[in-house]
Amino acid sequence: VYHKMFSSILSFPLAVGIATASPMVTLKNGSYSGIYNPTYHQDFFLGIPYAQPPINNLRFRVPQSLNSTFNSTVPAIAYSPFCVGYGGDDLGHQVSEDCLYLSVIRPSTTAASSAALPVAVWIHGGGLYMGGSNDPRYNLSFIVQNSVEMNKPMIGVSLQYRLSGWGFLGGKEALEGGATNLGLRDQRLALHWIQENIAAFGGNPKQVVIWGESAGAESVGSQLLAYNGRDDGLFHGAIAESGGPAINFFPSQITAGYNSTAFQSNYDLLVSITPCSNTTSTTSLSCLRSLPFSELNSALNNTASPSAPYPFVPVIDNDFVFTYPSVQLAKGNFVHVPLLIGTNTDEGTAFTPTNISESTDADFASILATTITAPSIPILSALYPDIPALGIPSPSTFPLNESSSVPTQYRRFASYFGDIGVNAPRRASNHAWSTHNVSSYSYRFDVVVNGVNSSVGATHFQEVVFVFNNTRGQGYAVNPFGNLTAEATKRFDELAVLISRSWVSFITTGNPNENAVEGAPVWPVYDIVNGGGEGENIVWSVGEGGSYVEADTYRAEGMAFISDNALGIYGR
Repeated sequence: VYHKMFSSILSFPLAVGIATASPMVTLKNGSYSGIYNPTYHQDFFLGIPYAQPPINNLRFRVPQSLNSTFNSTVPAIAYSPFCVGYGGDDLGHQVSEDCLYLSVIRPSTTAASSAALPVAVWIHGGGLYMGGSNDPRYNLSFIVQNSVEMNKPMIGVSLQYRLSGWGFLGGKEALEGGATNLGLRDQRLALHWIQENIAAFGGNPKQVVIWGESAGAESVGSQLLAYNGRDDGLFHGAIAESGGPAINFFPSQITAGYNSTAFQSNYDLLVSITPCSNTTSTTSLSCLRSLPFSELNSALNNTASPSAPYPFVPVIDNDFVFTYPSVQLAKGNFVHVPLLIGTNTDEGTAFTPTNISESTDADFASILATTITAPSIPILSALYPDIPALGIPSPSTFPLNESSSVPTQYRRFASYFGDIGVNAPRRASNHAWSTHNVSSYSYRFDVVVNGVNSSVGATHFQEVVFVFNNTRGQGYAVNPFGNLTAEATKRFDELAVLISRSWVSFITTGNPNENAVEGAPVWPVYDIVNGGGEGENIVWSVGEGGSYVEADTYRAEGMAFISDNALGIYGR
């Protein structure tokens, strides 16, 4: 039920028409031919390998650089399969264990240009257990076109990385066998590949910005913290949408923090349902490496059940993930580059546990007990009271007289789980950047899109369609821009241009304000030093007054408690 495996590979940018001219690039290991798209005047280089296939003896190992060259020109005209995953984002996509590929979208004039272009590297989300870079919702053509229209042309790169147990084994065997955080290490190797090869595409290796949403944003945060914040010169800015360097991978579902040994039971369960069940702890990993794909895939599919969607996550290995994020942020041990980070107003409606009662104070205390220690329960119960006007969605978004469709304390639960999942970590990241005198920018996305019920509000992922300027709703079952009045359509379209161009401005200049949008509000640098301990957010809105700037003080006391106890209570 989690994914289909068939041979069609989406080629979503290609739908707008193709000419016969073939752009060419010569890289370190050989030459590739791409596709010219006349509608957008862009060149596509699709499905280029950046590592040796992580199969056979390279399964569950650190990704290995390419070690061979070729003389003929290889076509780069089709997207690679998704890495194997186990979720809804994989439906309708081919998946493969051989999946470490990336794609490059560039303005076609780049080949003849003398100026090297900035590079945006998109890291897809999907909980680290599903998804892929060629999901049509992540069509880079629109935002690259925006960059050209702004006279700030850039190159877009999207990459694949190992997911679920293929990329995130925990337990002592994985730790001792060097098999931890492999998906993050895949991303790191791709960034090295970009440093070595992007100039051949007309890109500037000294002007690379990494960019992701949700688990992709957590990945961005992990790259900022990798090796205790070591700066390897791989990127020069970062964008994190609904995630980032302080996140603990949705602790509403995970109470073990980053401790690798806490995930021993997941590793043991995986081994127990394979033919490796009769091996010892010293030989089980090598046995898993030797299993036929179908057997291991079936076991992982059974391990990643809907009741336990995150059995394989990043873990502290004293290497790539050196220690707890809160410890590194406090010490300033992160790559000191500009950061654009934000969340959506009603994030928590996506993260509140399902199939639980949410109607009484006792229910709230009971669910708190799954994420915090007992002495903290009355404190958080007071910081997140059962006052609907203080919860999410707000009564202005989801009227109180319509609340019969949700549990009595739904808004209370949603505000807390949104805060521990992404909002408090986002604020903590901005505070760390400001404390260590590194520029950052914060946003709050506050739009309920078409097809989303008001009880869900401006929830997780809904900003993505605006960032990519995907006003056609390509890849969405319901077009977020569809079924609107003429006035609403105008406001949605204008906001998409503003957001997308602000991202382009940040990618190309390090400042989101050079967006060339007349009348756009000035997005302030997040500054707690001169702001009396408070920073400011830009609020993306389609309301009467448009987008605006606010003090970043919503649910201040609750989020302060979460951040102050990030390590002691939340294990991050």
